[in-house]
Amino acid sequence: MTPGPRNLITDVPGLRVGNAQDDILKSGTTVLTAEQAFTTSVHVMGGAPGTRETDLLAPDKSVSRVDAIALSGGSAFGLDACSGVSDALRARGKGYAVGNAIVPIVPGAILFDLLNGGDKAWSENPYRALGRTAYEKAAEDFELGTAGAGTGALAARHKGGLGSASLVLENGITVGALVAANPLGSVTTPGDRHFWAAPFEFNAEFGGLGPDPSISLGQPAPSLKAQAMRPAEPDKGNTTIAIVATDADLSKPQCQRLAVAAHDGIARAILPAHTPGDGDLVFGVSTGERAVNAEAELGLIGHAASICLARAIARAIYLASPAAGDLLPCWSAHMT
Repeated sequence: MTPGPRNLITDVPGLRVGNAQDDILKSGTTVLTAEQAFTTSVHVMGGAPGTRETDLLAPDKSVSRVDAIALSGGSAFGLDACSGVSDALRARGKGYAVGNAIVPIVPGAILFDLLNGGDKAWSENPYRALGRTAYEKAAEDFELGTAGAGTGALAARHKGGLGSASLVLENGITVGALVAANPLGSVTTPGDRHFWAAPFEFNAEFGGLGPDPSISLGQPAPSLKAQAMRPAEPDKGNTTIAIVATDADLSKPQCQRLAVAAHDGIARAILPAHTPGDGDLVFGVSTGERAVNAEAELGLIGHAASICLARAIARAIYLASPAAGDLLPCWSAHMT
């Protein structure tokens, strides 16, 4: 396995990603889309998810293809980003045909960034406009770190962010991950330098420091995020929301299995993960461009997705950049 040419989820042919953010708000939205609708399912392992249209993605539900997926900050307010994406899709005549009606299918998930130091004194929900802008900016190349849905994200010890990574398998299948990392847990071992995901790193993509040589690392350092967000409950307001994708032709149930396997990447990159106060979820996507023996290949595809997601989480924090009013330092601050 080797990273694709961009080391982004858009190495999966046909996929595009767009970001929109408001730096004063300290929040934003990220949209994944494609020219053609794509097969999608989802799996939730966190205890506090915030979602739209995810029931439709269960394997037994009738609609298997979606037009876009929105990841957003803003907690419940951020779900309105999906409406903005729907507006843009409808304007282009894209969506699920029901007679003469066209209904865009846009699942979404949100993270909590309402207490991150940004100005939230808006009188009109800004996320609908952010969603539409993100969709309209969708391209093969896009910004990571403090961008899109990761703009206001916070991890336990560092500023969070938006991350992505990819792998091309020996059989030619491409797998990629996209994540907005805002977890309760820490992405680094005690000492704040070494990433938990270090054993899976390629080409020094998040610093090249390698695994922490220390032992007895199971007890994470105290959460700076919890301290900064007081008097809020420290175990509330967290989540890691992600998309993993492949060009292998997978069915809807197989996309759900892909999402299940990818959750291992969250557990490899964040400690602790999947807590009651996190809304951790993963969308599994297939563009269906590459005919494969899915029964034989699905295990390897799921493994690659978990590796991509672990790396994407580390890259999100590694690439975060400082901004006025930040509550937490960027990872890079520990290297000066």
